[in-house]
Parts: sequence; structure tokens; C-alpha cells
Amino acid sequence: MTYKRIKWLILWTPTLTIALWEYVRHALLLPYISMDLGNALAPVIVMTVTATLLIKLFRMLEATSDSLQQAKAAEAAFVEREQLARELHDGISQSLFLLSVKLDKLEQAKDNEAVQETAQQLRRTVRHVYEDVRQSIASLRSEPSKTDVQWMQAVREMAEELRRGGLAVALDWRLTDGRLTGKEKIELLAIVREAMLNVRKHANASQLRVLADESEDGGFLCTVADDGIGAEPAQLSAKGRYGVRMMRDRAKTMGWQFQVRAGEDGLGTVVEVMKEAKH
Repeated sequence: MTYKRIKWLILWTPTLTIALWEYVRHALLLPYISMDLGNALAPVIVMTVTATLLIKLFRMLEATSDSLQQAKAAEAAFVEREQLARELHDGISQSLFLLSVKLDKLEQAKDNEAVQETAQQLRRTVRHVYEDVRQSIASLRSEPSKTDVQWMQAVREMAEELRRGGLAVALDWRLTDGRLTGKEKIELLAIVREAMLNVRKHANASQLRVLADESEDGGFLCTVADDGIGAEPAQLSAKGRYGVRMMRDRAKTMGWQFQVRAGEDGLGTVVEVMKEAKH
């Protein structure tokens, strides 16, 4: 029985009980029971019904209320875990992947100058991991609206990291800060960074293009395109592809359109995020 139905039963039971008693008394028992006796029996009957039926209903109401509270607590815990997973994936996981790439590069270095350069890159990446951990902890403890977003700096840093790994990255960003709210910046930044890192992980590409443009009516279109080997739709939604699911969930939360498709002539992969203007 639902919580709402139980409340209605508790509300109407005393009224229906006294109404039923008055009907039975006047229709059937009036020749046998005096008016004074009938009036005296009315509260006794209501109390008897209350002591039996309503007590059970109150217990059911309390049990249903406890179940609802437990469900809300479980949902809140799930939301917190999702937020923590996104924080770890957006910052720490991405930085650790780049760190592993630089370690591979260090192993392949043949001269002292290359070793020193790669070692400096490793130090920078370790510092980034440290900062990501601190920012993740701070953002989990603070309200989302108070999170400090260094807009576009993170994208440029990611592009520079990918360039050091041998990937040609072209940035064409024409989306001004004033077009996006703080929440929109957070979500779009996370999607763009994840799409860029996926190119380095999976695409086996030589070129990466990141473009963002705004429309006159308040919308925008952002694309991350590569010239790599591409991927089938089934591969993108396969188990373990948390990044693609995360990007899609973020876009859906913001009411944006999101798609991953093949590039021109079937070459490479294009990630598109579009916000339509509200009319």
C-alpha cells in the first residue's frame, strides 16, 4: 500500500466509522437502542476501531516512511559515489594515464637530454596529480556553485600534453566565457578533456581538432575530431567504456545534444556537443 493511500485511510476511517454507526443505529437499531445509549456507544465504537485498524495503519505508515527515507539515503549515496567517480576520472585517472605515457617515453629515451626533458615532464604531471587530488577533495566538500573553474586553461594544458606525446592538436575556440554559466563550464570542460584523452588512448591518430563556436541565438556547438582508426557504436557502449557514458550523462544532465560519429569518408571519430537556443 502506498504512503499516500495510508494517509487517506487514517484521515477517513474515524469519519466513515461514525457515519456507518449512525446509519446502522437509525436504520436498524433505533427500536432497540435509545438515543442516549446510542450517543454513549458512538465514541466507544470509534475508539475500538482506532485501537485496532488505525494502529495497524500507523505502523504501516511508519514502515513506509522508513523505507522512503532509506531509499532517499541510498539515492543520495549513489549520487555522491557518481560525483566521486567523475572527480577521479576527470582529474586523477587522466593524469595517471599521461604519467604512464611519459614513463614509456622515458624508457625509450636514448640520450641524456631526452631523459632530462622527460623527467621534467614527469615532475609536472606528478604535480598535476597532486593538485587534482586537492581540487577533487575541495570540490567534494564545497557546493558545486563555489567550485573554481580555470576555464580553458585545462584544455590548453591537455592539448600541450598531447602535443608532447606526438599528437598534432589544433584548437579553434570561439565560445566566449559569458555564454556559459559556471555549471556549464564545468560539464563542457569535462566532456572536452575526456574526448581529447580518448583520442590519445584509443584512436591511434596523428591529428586532433577541437572546435567550439557560438550561435547568435545563444546556443553553441563543440566538436572534438581526430583522423584515427575510428570505433564502432557497439565498441563505444561496451562494458568498461566509462568515459563515453560519462560524457553522454553529463550532456544529458545539461539538456545538450551529444553524439559520437564517424568522421568524413568514414575516417576518424567526431564527438559533438550542441546546445540549442531556447526560443
